[in-house]
Amino acid sequence: MARRREGRIAALKLLYQKDLHPEVAPQAVTEMLAELVEDAELREFAWDLYDGTVTNLDQLDAQIQAIAHNWRLSRMTPTDRNVIRMGLFEMTKLNTPAPVVLNESIEIAKLFGTENSGTFVNGILDKLIPGQTGSGQASAE
Repeated sequence: MARRREGRIAALKLLYQKDLHPEVAPQAVTEMLAELVEDAELREFAWDLYDGTVTNLDQLDAQIQAIAHNWRLSRMTPTDRNVIRMGLFEMTKLNTPAPVVLNESIEIAKLFGTENSGTFVNGILDKLIPGQTGSGQASAE
């Protein structure tokens, strides 16, 4: 497993909890993160993904909803919804190259989502690549 993938998976787990339990206390989140990730640098990366996604949630959701035709965010599975949010944040705010984000997001969606999650996440995130429209750069295969 790629080193940063561990941080992405931890961030996804935190986002999933926040999505299902919006009232979760920040202290509980940091304690959970400490249990999930031992390495301080990796924990910081996971926290940046989690906190940045939560902080920018309205903006991220608006961007997703603008291209997710026939898919309201509330209809998406919590895992898919949060993988997409986190991937969009990482591409646009942390400036991680889009091919890296797409590949990682697809693989994480396959691990934690349904049999269709990789394809679904790829289809949405591909349309959200900064400066491109539906580039088709990544494949869910």
